[in-house]
Amino acid sequence: MKSDRKYSFFDDVYEVVMLIPKGRVTSYGAIANYLGTKLSARMVGWAMNAAHSNRKVPAHRVVNRNGLLTGRHHFETPTTMQQRLEKEGVVIKDNQVQNFKTIFWDPARELE
Repeated sequence: MKSDRKYSFFDDVYEVVMLIPKGRVTSYGAIANYLGTKLSARMVGWAMNAAHSNRKVPAHRVVNRNGLLTGRHHFETPTTMQQRLEKEGVVIKDNQVQNFKTIFWDPARELE
């Protein structure tokens, strides 16, 4: 997956996020854990904030460990994240993914 150019942590995060299937979500911490940097969930969040200008990265599919849409304020509008998830069939109530455990996509399990 990696090319000859210098690769960054953000690039690694984006590669994982682009693999999340439509209608599924994962957490910042699950991505950090998969990348071998378990304590870097906050950096995954920074990567998601930086990804909003790149429509190829489905940043709306990354939520906090409780299924809360904590990144919603970094989208075009505070409701964009929820609208994108709902368009994929994800049910949101009070800014929280419903049936979170059922639709949770763990890269450590799904990609190994």
